[in-house]
Amino acid sequence: MKIVIAGAGEVGTHLAKLLINENQDIIVIDNDESKLAKLEPYNMLTHVGNPVSFKTMRNAGAENCDLFIAVTPYETDNVLACEIAKSLGAEKAVARIDNYDFLRKENRSFFNERGIDDLIYPEYLAAEEIAVALKRAWVRNWFELCNGELVIIGVKIRDNAKLVGMPLRELFKMSNYAHISAIKRNHETIIPRGDDFIRVNDIVYIATTNGDMQNIRTLCGKADVDIKKIMIMGGSRIAVQLAMRVGDDYKITIIESDYDRCEELADRLPDCNIIHGDGRNFEILEEEGIEEMDAFIALTDSSETNILGCLAAKEYGVKKTIAEVENIQFISEAEALNIGTVINKKLLASSRIFQFLLDSDSSNAKCLALADAEVAEMIAKKGSKITQAKIKDLNLSRDLTIAGMLRNGKGSLVQGDTQIQEGDHVVVFCLSGAIHKVEKLFN
Repeated sequence: MKIVIAGAGEVGTHLAKLLINENQDIIVIDNDESKLAKLEPYNMLTHVGNPVSFKTMRNAGAENCDLFIAVTPYETDNVLACEIAKSLGAEKAVARIDNYDFLRKENRSFFNERGIDDLIYPEYLAAEEIAVALKRAWVRNWFELCNGELVIIGVKIRDNAKLVGMPLRELFKMSNYAHISAIKRNHETIIPRGDDFIRVNDIVYIATTNGDMQNIRTLCGKADVDIKKIMIMGGSRIAVQLAMRVGDDYKITIIESDYDRCEELADRLPDCNIIHGDGRNFEILEEEGIEEMDAFIALTDSSETNILGCLAAKEYGVKKTIAEVENIQFISEAEALNIGTVINKKLLASSRIFQFLLDSDSSNAKCLALADAEVAEMIAKKGSKITQAKIKDLNLSRDLTIAGMLRNGKGSLVQGDTQIQEGDHVVVFCLSGAIHKVEKLFN
């Protein structure tokens, strides 16, 4: 697949590196030659130029690409670049935006008529992810697939969990409602096998069904948390989107260091308590009742500040903490610390791109918020390799696992003796760089 990316900023660069790992033909366009120079070590083409120039787009090969992705910092440029790409013959086009109004159903036809197949608003995706995390505070990640029939959760394992030290084959015999799909241990993600076992401080990713969630919570030694009061550090666009989305469900306090921004927030979010101050100041946290908060969400533009803020909140006894960590290299460190859920806009935006790689709609492609793993929902096609034998006889690659499936509208976990049939919706967990192997299994 030939993919042209306009914008070599953080999102574009991350996408380019991610997609080149999937054996895609990548071309990156940007005005800034120094940004493109950072991509030289990777096996991809770059082109210096303005993505809203017909000449640049033709020279970069946008006229015959399979997918055009515009992720420059300017949404108007992104929308226009997609229009140009589609007019030149690009098969599909995706634009990054910064305006929620563009996502409203009544406005989508405006973009569809101009050939833009999808809009990505990373801050809104992050707010959605945080809203889910608040509803299920005992997990670090929650991903629903197959119309909610199957769920993959990420859980930090403590020494009170029943599954600590138990070989996974014994665990499955004891609890056929849990499929351990991956283990994050010491900055490495592992696709486990039957002789592997869970250790204290592992983050495990478990496939299960909604009906078995209580059993999973007991197995992991977790208590449910009822969240009512939330403190947010940083009045960012994510904070605004989150407050607008969940403001009726929680009592929200936002601490912001910029006075002018505080006035804007007070106008836009009249039901929230807006505090002017530095969230890193413990005295301010104490004055605003940090000890009474059920959740603390750090959304400043500094990953380090967000991580430290969550660590401080934990010291005050806050049960649920969430940190926006935009530096990819910090994610593993952050996950290893006691800071709860980690949110990364670039990884969330990447999940929306995979729908085009997997040739399916947005409900059939998911991406875990990890730097080195994906989870996808695939449909088994007639004659595909995945349908030719039982799972245990397929000699699947060590970097992927079949977690569960949906057949005739009912979700179930997969065992070694399971044989996938044509039309089954199958949930696959794989390490980064292995999605092309998954495609070969199902096509």
